Amino acid sequence: MTGIGFGTWAWGNQLLWGYNADIDDSSLETTFQQAVAAGLCLVDTADSYGTGLLNGRSEELLGAFLSAMQPQDRAKLTVATKLAPFPWRLGRRGLVKAFLASQRRLQGCMDRVQLHWSTARYAPWQERPLLDGLADLVEQGAVREIGVSNVGPRRLTLLHRHLKDRGIPLTSIQVQFSLLAPEPRQPGGLLEISRDLGIDVLACSPLALGVLARGPGWTPQGLTPLRGGLFRRLLPASESLRQTMVSIAEARGVTQVQVALNWCRSHGACPIPGLRRPNQVIDAHQALMWSLSADERTRLDQSSAEVTVRMPENPFQSA
Repeated sequence: MTGIGFGTWAWGNQLLWGYNADIDDSSLETTFQQAVAAGLCLVDTADSYGTGLLNGRSEELLGAFLSAMQPQDRAKLTVATKLAPFPWRLGRRGLVKAFLASQRRLQGCMDRVQLHWSTARYAPWQERPLLDGLADLVEQGAVREIGVSNVGPRRLTLLHRHLKDRGIPLTSIQVQFSLLAPEPRQPGGLLEISRDLGIDVLACSPLALGVLARGPGWTPQGLTPLRGGLFRRLLPASESLRQTMVSIAEARGVTQVQVALNWCRSHGACPIPGLRRPNQVIDAHQALMWSLSADERTRLDQSSAEVTVRMPENPFQSA
């Protein structure tokens, strides 16, 4: 059974998550400290997290929190960031400047660097040189591990083979995976390919931006307009699925959130839910204490398959 990590997309994001530094920063620090104490194994960020003038804010906050840790506690945590393959980041050294900037914001605390998305759909020639540049950083000892994100099974196989020929392991693939985004578990899909290649799968948005944390009958309130619009589409379509989740949760004496996280784990993925408040750490920690039965997983699989409206696919996700 996999562990559970956590993500920092919301740290600095005003558009989707309504970030307010005056209100949120002290809570984020407490949340981080409690997540580490709870044994969450990985923290994920990105150089593009933080909207507008707050671009990079997620890494800055994380770097400050990491630098305050005791060395023995820091050693237990994998710190992963993602670098965006923007159109102006070209060639084998196209991400070096971005890497150094992330390294500064994270105050030198970086274990894994990931290519944030695939360029296969719009600039396939851009992707491999950038990946080679990240592999160069691993060879040089600047960072320990390399991963990719938003890459489909065919592309993943090609990139894995390319790195293997260089003698560089591809450690992880990060992809949207939840009961409302179940595509990676299809036969011959990303989960199966990753397992065969020995690549860890990080399940981002395992709670579907919070939809899967809401009980049946809940109506959107207090959300940003962008997130509220998504909820209004997904809540009615997922009513039956969320009722199944509640049924399993009540029978076990756990929460709906824990059911959603452990569904990802039951399929071999490490969920990385976004954490913003200390109380959200409780569910992630408690989900580590138990596992779904085969029957429970089957019930959830079937209920998920019946949902006709699902999470939007990342537009840069490759085949």
